[in-house]
Amino acid sequence: MTQKGQTRSALVEILLVDDCSGDVRLTREALKHSQMHINLNVVSNGADARAYLRREKHHVAAPRPDLILLDLNLPKKRDGRDVLKEIKESDTLKSIPVVVLTTFACPVDVERSYQLHANCYITKPIDFLGCTKVVKSIDNFGLSVVKLPSASGAL
Repeated sequence: MTQKGQTRSALVEILLVDDCSGDVRLTREALKHSQMHINLNVVSNGADARAYLRREKHHVAAPRPDLILLDLNLPKKRDGRDVLKEIKESDTLKSIPVVVLTTFACPVDVERSYQLHANCYITKPIDFLGCTKVVKSIDNFGLSVVKLPSASGAL
C-alpha cells in the first residue's frame, strides 16, 4: 500500500492479526522476500487488535497500518469478524484494506466477510511455498499498485 507521494522504497506498515505462531512465522518469512520495505506488527487476538488500532494500552505508539491481514478464528471473546466489522464501521479506519487470511473457505464466512467490506478473502496456505505465493500476490497488487488516501486516527 503506498500513500500519496510515497515510493516503492517507503516503509509499509502491516498489522497481522493471527493467534497461530506457525502461521505468523510463515507470514514473517514470506514477507522477507517482498519487494517492499515492510514493518510487520503482530497481535494474537481481537482485543489486542482493537487496542492496537485505537492506540491503547501498550500500543500507544502503534503506527497506522497500511494493510491488515486478519484471521477470522481468533481466541477470546472478539473474533476476526468482530474486528473486521469494527474497522469498516470506523470513519478513521475503514479506508485501510483488510485481507481476510484464514484457514477455511467456509461459504458463509466468505459471504459475511465481503458483506462486512473485507477487501479480499484468502484461504491460508499450509506451507512456505504457498504462503510465499500469497504474500507475493498481495505485494504485487496491494503493496505496489493501490493508492490510499492519507488518514490518521483510531477507532
